[in-house]
Amino acid sequence: MNHELGASARFHAIRDLMTRSPREFDPPRDEQGRRLRVSEFFGVNTFDLPKMKEKLPKEVYLKLTSTIEAGKPLDRDIANAVAHAIKEWALTHEATHFCHWFQPQTGLTAEKHDAFISFDDHQRTLEKFSGSQLIQSEPDASSFPSGGMRTTFEARGYTAWDPTSPVFIMEHANGKTLCIPSVFISYHGDSLDEKTGLLRSIEVLSRKATELLQMLGYSETKKVVPTLGAEQEYFLIDRDFYALRPDLMMAGRTLLGGSPPKGQQLEDHYFGSIPSRIQAFMSEMEYELYKLGVPIKTRHNEVAPNQFECAPIFEEANIATDHNQLTMEILRKVATRHHLAVLLHEKPFAGINGSGKHNNWSLMATAGSPDLEGENLLEPGETPKQNLRFLLVLAGILKGVHRHAGLLRASIASSGNDHRLGANEAPPAIISVFMGEMLNQILNEVEKGKEAGLSTEAVMIQLGVSKLPTVMKDNTDRNRTSPFAFTGNKFEFRAVGSSASTAFPVTVLNAVVADGFSDMIEGIKKKGKTSQTIDAAVLEVIREALIESKSIRFEGNNYADEWVHEAEKRLLPHLRKTPEALAQMATAESKALFSRLEIFSEAEVQSRFHVRLERYIKNLWIEADTLKAMVDTQILPSVYSYHGHLAQGAAASRELGTKAPQTETLVRLSLLTETLQGKRTQLDDALRAAEKASTDEQRAQVLAEQVAPSMMEVRQVCDELESIVGDSYWPLPKYREMLFLL
Repeated sequence: MNHELGASARFHAIRDLMTRSPREFDPPRDEQGRRLRVSEFFGVNTFDLPKMKEKLPKEVYLKLTSTIEAGKPLDRDIANAVAHAIKEWALTHEATHFCHWFQPQTGLTAEKHDAFISFDDHQRTLEKFSGSQLIQSEPDASSFPSGGMRTTFEARGYTAWDPTSPVFIMEHANGKTLCIPSVFISYHGDSLDEKTGLLRSIEVLSRKATELLQMLGYSETKKVVPTLGAEQEYFLIDRDFYALRPDLMMAGRTLLGGSPPKGQQLEDHYFGSIPSRIQAFMSEMEYELYKLGVPIKTRHNEVAPNQFECAPIFEEANIATDHNQLTMEILRKVATRHHLAVLLHEKPFAGINGSGKHNNWSLMATAGSPDLEGENLLEPGETPKQNLRFLLVLAGILKGVHRHAGLLRASIASSGNDHRLGANEAPPAIISVFMGEMLNQILNEVEKGKEAGLSTEAVMIQLGVSKLPTVMKDNTDRNRTSPFAFTGNKFEFRAVGSSASTAFPVTVLNAVVADGFSDMIEGIKKKGKTSQTIDAAVLEVIREALIESKSIRFEGNNYADEWVHEAEKRLLPHLRKTPEALAQMATAESKALFSRLEIFSEAEVQSRFHVRLERYIKNLWIEADTLKAMVDTQILPSVYSYHGHLAQGAAASRELGTKAPQTETLVRLSLLTETLQGKRTQLDDALRAAEKASTDEQRAQVLAEQVAPSMMEVRQVCDELESIVGDSYWPLPKYREMLFLL
């Protein structure tokens, strides 16, 4: 048997890669052959409000926008008119099917397609789409994760149209499908998805923020929405390499692989010239997203080799979440066209930076609020009153984040993110807030409370708050080590994992901020009874909130060991692994928070805890089984072959009476092989211990404390073997090939 068979596919992949050219696609052009500007085809596959206004009768359009803006139920009398307009638009764009596009608790999206085709009373074919089909569908819910809220035989579930997010057409090779963004609920009305909780949290946050602003005198403010811009990091490798790596296919990350001599230490990839093959991919990816109305804005090389990033313009959080899901889907689809594989795992390659999804979050007063319409509430103003408002909102956010730091950590917990958090490349598993030196100094001055007897305006001027816009512009740096950093007019929730849906982290963030605002409202009501002015009461409540939440503010290097010790002194939770982080979701305090705000019932909270715990267990088990298979069927056979080759050469040398220099390598190889076999057995033992655990909580703990370390020990031996086994014997694409060849 040819000893090179194991590596031949790898060498063929390298050879084929070197002959590839960037894929070209035909961009949209007008009748004269001129390439269209983005503004001329942006949103062409989206039935948005301007198209609705054009296609719908005025009365129907006004009722629909009332539903969207005020959250009123959709009048079924107008549903058929809306459905008809959507159908005619979809048919004009050659769609043949429709589906309710929803987000179950898998982190992905789901859809069940139905054709528009139907029959009339005379059995003649026609395209039909009714209001009831638009509003509701009934996919089988039995196979989606529910966290124990339903049994397997209870199959009924409902999807319901979310009119706040525009419908869109998804194109594929041989057709087009109309997709209707929807929520997903059980027969009994329990939320089975990610979107329902997000919508509820947006609504309650709007109520609390509006009430808070009205107390400050903004009586015409009617609605406040969180805005979101999700920066998406990802890796790209040649698809042939991907196909030769069982770990990438099964687990999304390399479970073994030695680091190459060059990684990212030269700092030459970040913001570097984009490779031509990647540039071609990005251009087509952006084209597809623009057609779907996704306002993708930025593209660049990231820190690690073959790592990249794209980022959109800010949108309302619900739409931004839908658009991020579309972004991940389009990344995968377009990568395949370019014979690439996109890796969205938080840590696909050991020894170099992993990937995150920085959630840039802020609050905006919407249309219908004449006194604040379109204003970013985290943008400092030009007057003392505007900056009092800014400080009030800021203090409420700090209060909520401080009180529920453990829950925020739970919202971004996953097996993939465990490899990033605290790994000197991403924020640690300690939630803290960075404010910037100058703003932090102002907050400290507010805390001191030395301005008794002065008017609120005089106090604001004395504190330097009247100069906040200049201060923020000139003195607020970014802290890339902070998990929750204020960056001038928004917070950057940097700890979210690259493969995660933004829905749950933003839901939790909205909830904790709404809770902080609730406390501020009650505080102002209480202080207002004894204070001379409402502004004085507001300033005192701000001061108390800043004092209470001060322990969570940190301006230094979050990567430093000193911060870990300091955080312990401040009694901040340090939840290193997913099982202990997820436990924060199941506490009485967390359940009470969601129940009080009417975002989730206790059963829905418990469901989300179990779904995420089960996913952690399943992910670790898949990784362990994949690693065992790779060791048994790829690593050990290649090592045995090379060992035999060395042994045969050494025997021949001794037979000829000459020295056998390969003996030293042979001995080392034998010892490592024996060690690997032992570590492989220990991994089996650890998995058996996990199998014997009586609860999911105990099983997850065994996986975290025994199986994961055992996998790392297996990997370390494999990586050392990779460094000495002959290159023609090694079957797996190596880091130097996957990360530096495109």
